[in-house]
Amino acid sequence: MEPGFRWIKNPAAISPAWLERPEQIAALAMLTVLGLLVYAVIQRQVRLDLRIQDQQLPGTKGATASPTAAVVLSLFAPVTMVQLRLGNTESRQVYGMQPYHRLVCDALGLDHTWYEVVDSA
Repeated sequence: MEPGFRWIKNPAAISPAWLERPEQIAALAMLTVLGLLVYAVIQRQVRLDLRIQDQQLPGTKGATASPTAAVVLSLFAPVTMVQLRLGNTESRQVYGMQPYHRLVCDALGLDHTWYEVVDSA
């Protein structure tokens, strides 16, 4: 198994599923492969962009220019958005957003302005 996908070997990584028909098995296999492809693309794009920009992200053992996709995804765990609507007034607060989150968003072509605070009345 590819070293980058070691985490999938853990029995808890994929919950047991009772599949009775071949179509169900094929669908689960297709979703698993699709998930692995997305994982690989995230990892490749972030690493490529970090190398081009000569930047690093926090990793499990300090700053790294070649994080795994699992590390990249875990970086967003502390980012929280609280949205409150009272009548016609909407307020949004974002907590935990760091400059390296914008690096990841840019590398993946994601609009990081989604994480910016916008108050509307």
